[in-house]
Amino acid sequence: MAISLSDLKTVRADKPPRILIYGPPKMGKTTLASEFPNAVFLQVEEGEGTTELVSFGKLSSFTDVMDALAALYVEEHDFQHVVIDSITEMEKLVFAETCARGDEKGNAKANIEDFGYGKGYVYAQRIWQEFIDGINALRRDKGMGIILIAHSKVTRFDDPETVSYDRYEIDLDKRAVGAIEREMDCIFLLKRPVVVKTEEAGFNKKRARADVSGDVRMIHAQGTPAYVAGNRYDMPPTFRYDRGKGYDLLAPYFPNTPAPAETQKEAA
Repeated sequence: MAISLSDLKTVRADKPPRILIYGPPKMGKTTLASEFPNAVFLQVEEGEGTTELVSFGKLSSFTDVMDALAALYVEEHDFQHVVIDSITEMEKLVFAETCARGDEKGNAKANIEDFGYGKGYVYAQRIWQEFIDGINALRRDKGMGIILIAHSKVTRFDDPETVSYDRYEIDLDKRAVGAIEREMDCIFLLKRPVVVKTEEAGFNKKRARADVSGDVRMIHAQGTPAYVAGNRYDMPPTFRYDRGKGYDLLAPYFPNTPAPAETQKEAA
């Protein structure tokens, strides 16, 4: 089909967001995800704590995950968000599926390293892409928001413009991280703020002590040298997260996302 300037039109983001929430353990990642309206959980690990979730139960294989996505795609339901908890744990299922399918000749492997020369991780990328295609289909055709939960790790980052430093990153193989990050509309780091205080250590010496600010948690929505984060919705760099109010805080920035509960009450 020929294209001309008459085909130009104004477009804007109109699909529900794809969100990745990561951070240290016990920060409330699952709790934050559960605050999104009509959320259904695909649990690859047991991380619900005291939070009540609508879930398929613990999924123990990559096939189980894809079957759950397929059920959400073909069956009628009222769910508005799907949460995968967590993709860090799901990586084990991806590797197991990769080993079961084997190499280009169909030879199964016992371990991802058994493929040799890093080929196992390359094959695993094909499995990850099947998952990415599945969640994107739910977003595109069923209008569902996507929320991925991941653990964090602290790694040394070699910056060519300055000295090396440590930073928070998503706990996944770097190849999977690259593929998933490209698809996300928001990457949030959820953690407690840390203030470094200097105190006397005697003999005219001082020492630095990290002071964690109580039970306060912050959602970091823009990246810095200290951590990976970002969004496509012009959000502030940080939000204070109070349990039960996370969705109300974030929803005004998202396209085609149900109004926060407080707004719904006011409308009623």
